[in-house]
Amino acid sequence: MLLSLAPIALLVLLLSASVALFGSDASYGPNQVALIIASAATMLVGWRRGMSWLAIQEGMVGAITVSIMPMMILLSVGALIGSWIISGTVPGMIYYGVQLLDPGFFYAASAIICALASLSLGSSWTVAGTLGIGLMGIATTYSLSPAITAGAVISGSYFGDKLSPLSDTTNLAAAAVGVDLFEHIKNMLWTTLPAFIAALVIFSFVGSEGAATPENITEIRTALANQFAISPWVLSPLAMMLALIYFRVPAYPAILICTLSGTLYAAAFQTDVVRALALAAHPNSPAPVIQGLWMALFSGYQSPEGMGELSKLLDKGGLASMLNTIFLILTAMTFGGMLDSTGILRQLLDQVLRGVKRTGDLILATVGGGFITNVLAADQFLAITLPGRLFTPAYDDCGLNRLSLSRTLEDSATLTSVLIPWNTCGAFMAATLGVATFEYAPYALFNLICPVLAVIFGYLMIAQPRVEAASA
Repeated sequence: MLLSLAPIALLVLLLSASVALFGSDASYGPNQVALIIASAATMLVGWRRGMSWLAIQEGMVGAITVSIMPMMILLSVGALIGSWIISGTVPGMIYYGVQLLDPGFFYAASAIICALASLSLGSSWTVAGTLGIGLMGIATTYSLSPAITAGAVISGSYFGDKLSPLSDTTNLAAAAVGVDLFEHIKNMLWTTLPAFIAALVIFSFVGSEGAATPENITEIRTALANQFAISPWVLSPLAMMLALIYFRVPAYPAILICTLSGTLYAAAFQTDVVRALALAAHPNSPAPVIQGLWMALFSGYQSPEGMGELSKLLDKGGLASMLNTIFLILTAMTFGGMLDSTGILRQLLDQVLRGVKRTGDLILATVGGGFITNVLAADQFLAITLPGRLFTPAYDDCGLNRLSLSRTLEDSATLTSVLIPWNTCGAFMAATLGVATFEYAPYALFNLICPVLAVIFGYLMIAQPRVEAASA
C-alpha cells in the first residue's frame, strides 16, 4: 500500500511546490511538469510490480484516447470565441444583455439562465462556451466579480446538465450501475433541487457593490456600437447554436458549424473590423479580410490600440488560447491512465470502502471515491464508471437501491470534476471563462453544496430507498 501511495504523495508534494513557487502561473507549465514526474514514478511502481511497459502504455493511451474528443471540443470552442467576437455576436450579447440583466441580481439570474439552457441542451460545456462567454462579458461591463460570475455560470450549467436526459454523464451514471434513466433523474431531485435553491439564495444576497454606473454602461455600449455593427442580427450564430443542440446535433459538429457561421457573418457584415485586425499586424496584407478571419480563428481577437477597458473585455479566443489547457489535460490523463493500468487507483478505492458500517459511511465513501478519482484520473467519466463498478456490490450487500449509488456518483464525480484544475472539466471551464479554477471554485456553490448534502442525507437516512422499494 505504501508503494501505491508513493506516486500520489509525490504529486501532492510537487503540486504544492508548484503553487508556492509560481502562484497563479502554476497551471501554465509547472503543474504539467509535476504530472509528468508523477507519471514516471507511477511507471516505476508498475515495473516494481512486474508489469510490462506495454501494459502500462495501453492504460495511458486508453486514457488519452478518452480525452481526445474533449480536447477537440476545447479547440473548437477557442475558434468559436474568436469568430463570435469578430462577428459581433459576443459584443451584441453584451450590448443587449446589460439592458436586460439587473446587476443587483446578476449572479442569480446568470445561474438560472445557464440552468435552463443546460437542462434543454444537456451540455454544461456548450452552455459555458456560448452563454457563459456573454455573461462573463456582461459582468466585466458591470465591473462585477469574474470569479463569482464564473461560479454562477458553472452552478447553473451543471444543474441543468445533471438533470437533463440528453446529458452524457447522466446517461453514463444510470448505465454504470444498471438503473432506469428517468428513475435516476427523478431520484436526483432529492439532493439537486435543494442544493441549487440554496445556491440561488446565496447568489441573491451576494452584493453588487462597485457595479458600474449607468453612465459607465452607456460609455461601453457606445464604444461597442462604434467598433462593431450592432443589430439583433449579430445574435444569429447564437440562435443557430441553440437550434442545432435542440435538434440533438452533437456538440463538436454543432460548434464547428456555428464557428463557420460566425466567420461568414464577420466577412459579410463586420468587414471593417476584420480588415483592421489583419492590417494592424500585417500592414501590407494582400488579402486583409481572409487574413483577419484566419487570425481570429487561431489567435483570437485583438482590439485596436487605445480601446482601454474594451480590450480587456474582447481580447480573447482562438485555437492558440486553448493549447496550454490541452497540455494540462494530456499530462493529467497520462498520469490517470497509468494509475488505472497499474491497479493503484483500484487499490485506493478499495481502501475507501474499508470501515463502512452504515449507510452514511457508504455514501461518504462514494463521494470520496468519486472525488479521489477526479483528482487522480482527471476525468469525470472514469470517476463515474470506476467507483460505479467497485461500489455496486457494497450497495447490494447493504440492501440499498442502486438509485442511491447512481445519484451519489453524480453528486460527487460529475460535480467535483470542475473544481480540479487539471481535470478535463476544470481545465475547460478555466480556459473558456478566463478565470482560474481555484478562483471560481469557492463560488461554484451548487457544485460544493450538493456533495455535502448527499453525505448529510446519507447519515440522516433521507431519500435512501431500499431494494424492496425499487421501482425499476
